Amino acid sequence: MLTRIDHVMICVADLDRGVEAYARIGFSIHPGGIHPGKGTHNAIAFNEYDYLELLAIRDRDEYLAGSPWGGLLEFIGAGGGLRYIIVQSDDLAADVAAMRSRGVDIGDAVEGGRRTPAGQELHWKAATLGERNPLPLFFIEHLTPLATRRQQVPNASHPNGVARVERAYIAVPDLAAAVPVYRDVLGLSPAMERGTVIGADMAVFALGPNALAVAQPAGPGVAADALARRGPGPFQVLYRTRSLDAAAHWMSTHGLPPPARGVRNTGEQAMLVVPEDACGLYIGFVGPAG
Repeated sequence: MLTRIDHVMICVADLDRGVEAYARIGFSIHPGGIHPGKGTHNAIAFNEYDYLELLAIRDRDEYLAGSPWGGLLEFIGAGGGLRYIIVQSDDLAADVAAMRSRGVDIGDAVEGGRRTPAGQELHWKAATLGERNPLPLFFIEHLTPLATRRQQVPNASHPNGVARVERAYIAVPDLAAAVPVYRDVLGLSPAMERGTVIGADMAVFALGPNALAVAQPAGPGVAADALARRGPGPFQVLYRTRSLDAAAHWMSTHGLPPPARGVRNTGEQAMLVVPEDACGLYIGFVGPAG
């Protein structure tokens, strides 16, 4: 069963600069380690159950020889940003079989791993979609327990008050055409909404405590800007914070302009950090003002 958004992968040209940018936004972000034989390294910001991953190329030659993330050089060369939304499974082999029964092109669940700077070995299974379903998603089943994985960072408390991912957003030019594809892949039926902050019509797929929103611009705004700048693909992560004001104060005292604020269709306040300050994507916050 698909249980939640596990993490988001944000690809950057320089890992140290990416860490600095997200520290200014208010995330407690720490070195994650290397992917042996893949030529990449990362940094991690853990929330309550999900996390944010910054990924960069560590060794170009090693990456070209063995990385599963083909096209990463080109993606970073075009500005980087949010490349994949990773969905967690509690039984990946069963979920792969279910997807195939719905006609989805997906590879087998393959074991992977990463070594942290402290020498901790982390293990998982992952499955990627094939050429007939080129969505910005892949799927993971952790073999290392959450409590053990959390030991790789000193703490999971952030100055911006973030507790978890609320939603991740993917821009599409034609929502009616996209919905059946995402429905087959996820095995879920969406709720249809109008996103007032991003200016889009959305199909929202609930994934446990999170949701994946597939968004078609409904006029000028964030979604239209994202689609015009980079074409179809993921463009925003929305985080639930314990205090919008605390998050905004942290950013203002660390060199960022005040984030733009708006009101969601739920009536809640939200604010957005722009791609220029977030390594190529929008980072949103929702929660109480105080």
